Amino acid sequence: MESSDADRDMLPAVSCVVSTLKKRPDFQRAARAKRVAMPGFIVQMRKRAQSEANGIRVGFTCSKKVGNAVARNRAKRRLREVARLTLPKLGQDGADYVLIGRHGQTAALPFDQLQQDFCKALKILHGRRK
Repeated sequence: MESSDADRDMLPAVSCVVSTLKKRPDFQRAARAKRVAMPGFIVQMRKRAQSEANGIRVGFTCSKKVGNAVARNRAKRRLREVARLTLPKLGQDGADYVLIGRHGQTAALPFDQLQQDFCKALKILHGRRK
């Protein structure tokens, strides 16, 4: 019985589909929206219009400033995992999120710190500062 209680705490209350942004115009629209800079990454959030499809969409980007291909891929893998663990619980339905890796920080910070920073950034973007 206790294991099912623990499993229930881990699952999101509402089943949310998290899909990936792939088209450049989606990234450009998110770039004009709200953003929060954290030590390991930058998060941009755009609320889509009611006429657009529901669900949470997320995109990831790392420029060449982050490093060579190996460093960029590692940074994006870490950002994808942070988003996979956090967005179903804290993401808003009908929103686009773009996570941008930062030079030397995204790959170097402890994973727990990245996850805490992402939760804090989402609260700021959603209007809850605490």
